[in-house]
Amino acid sequence: MTRKRIEIKKIDNTMARQVTFAKRRKGLFKKALELSTLCDAEIALIVFSSTGKLFEYASSSMQQVIERYNLQSKNLNKMDQPSLELQLDNSTYSLLCDEIVGKTHELRQMKGEELQGLKMEELEKLEQLLQEGLSRVLTAKDERFVEEISALERKGAQLMEDNQRLKLVSGLIEFLSFFVTLLLIN
Repeated sequence: MTRKRIEIKKIDNTMARQVTFAKRRKGLFKKALELSTLCDAEIALIVFSSTGKLFEYASSSMQQVIERYNLQSKNLNKMDQPSLELQLDNSTYSLLCDEIVGKTHELRQMKGEELQGLKMEELEKLEQLLQEGLSRVLTAKDERFVEEISALERKGAQLMEDNQRLKLVSGLIEFLSFFVTLLLIN
C-alpha cells in the first residue's frame, strides 16, 4: 500500500506541526550527511524552529563553511575577480611554468648553451654534474657491451655445437651412402 501525498501547506494543529518538524528535520539532516559523504560536498545547514530554537548541521566546521560562503559571496560581487579556486589554479600554473622555465634553462646549460653570466663555482658544479652523468652513461654503455658480447659468445658456442652435429650427421650420411653402395654392388 502506498502512502498518500500530503498537501504542502501550514499544519494547523501545533502538536502535529511539532512532530512533523522533528521528523522532517531529522530526514533533512540525514540527507545532508548522505550528500556530504557521497559527493564529498561541504555542507552547512541551519534551521530555526517556530519557537526560535536553533538546529544546525555541518559536514566540517560551521564557521569554516560560513567563512567560505562569505568569501564566495564577496567574489560574486566582484565579477571581474576570479574565484579562490581559480586563483589557486593560476598560482599552481604559475609555479609549474616557473619550474619548466628553470628546468629548460638547466637543460640548455647541460647542453653547453646559455653559459654566459655563470660564475666559476657554478661552472665547476655544472662540469661535475656532467662528469657524473657521463660516468653513468659510460658505465651503462660498458654493461650493454658486456651483455652483447656474452650474447654473441653464447650464439657462437651454439653455432659451433650445431656445426659439430652437422659434421657428425654429414659423416654418418657419407658412411651410410658408402655402405648402401657396397650392398648394391654385391
